[in-house]
Amino acid sequence: MTATDSLDTGESHGDVLVDRRAEERADPGLLDDLRRATGTRVLIVRGDAVPLDAAARLAFVDAAAVPDDAEWAFLGRDSDGSAILLAAFVGSAEVTLPPASYKTWGALRTIAADLPAGEAQVLLTAVALGRWLTDAAYCPFCGARTVEENAGWSRHCPSCGRQHFPRTDPAVIVAVTHPDDADLLLLGSNALWDDDRYSCFAGFAEAGESLEEAVQREVGEESGVAVRDVQYRGSQGWPYPRSLMVGFRATAAVAEAARADGEEIVAVRWFTRAEIGAGLAGTGDVKLPGPASIAHRLIREWHAETP
Repeated sequence: MTATDSLDTGESHGDVLVDRRAEERADPGLLDDLRRATGTRVLIVRGDAVPLDAAARLAFVDAAAVPDDAEWAFLGRDSDGSAILLAAFVGSAEVTLPPASYKTWGALRTIAADLPAGEAQVLLTAVALGRWLTDAAYCPFCGARTVEENAGWSRHCPSCGRQHFPRTDPAVIVAVTHPDDADLLLLGSNALWDDDRYSCFAGFAEAGESLEEAVQREVGEESGVAVRDVQYRGSQGWPYPRSLMVGFRATAAVAEAARADGEEIVAVRWFTRAEIGAGLAGTGDVKLPGPASIAHRLIREWHAETP
């Protein structure tokens, strides 16, 4: 897996919009009370898409405007103390809203980079939680229909008694530097991409594996390179499908060992700082990850350093 489109919330461009207020989730009547309360705002999620206003910002609606059959959850409270709820629908659902309440729909992948940091984080949480609520209605152990608890943040199986929570899978994403030339960065091209698109190496951590071990294994599998000096650089959640992307930088032990695995990664290449700069500016021959991604952040941070 090579990640190029996970949301980078490592830089803040405004105040955080929502305090999660997790302590309130234990109130069994919270959702019903808040759906009736004046001032409650609702963010509707249909798969990974949300309604946007004329300024391309998140369009919140009143609870009364939400169509039936939504899966509900408490996202938290804004700086004024007003509650913000999630109303989740499957991606194929037809969701009809009052025309005056929104301008268009937008998917997380394409709009996140243009939102203020607070709204982007709310959107990421809403999509991740909403997809779990709509996808995991039945107990994976006994098949019974589960009951939502903790204001949408867990599910209880009345048949076997098990408790279920939203799943998050850790994945590593790695920028690999040259052992002898600080002006070179190793990137790979995925088999599913255009020939001129490159990004960092990435993949899910396996059972019983540390993140550092996952870095060694994934980079080795995809690029043929053993790495050393593994350094943590940051993380971000990303609900495709339910990942926590953990960013690292590492140094290749032997630069000449670089080669594509020929299956998932079809090309690997050492790029100069000038080539990376042109790619980031959109003027070069290589296409790099967009500004909404942690891959972009890893590459950009390396490029900004003085060799």
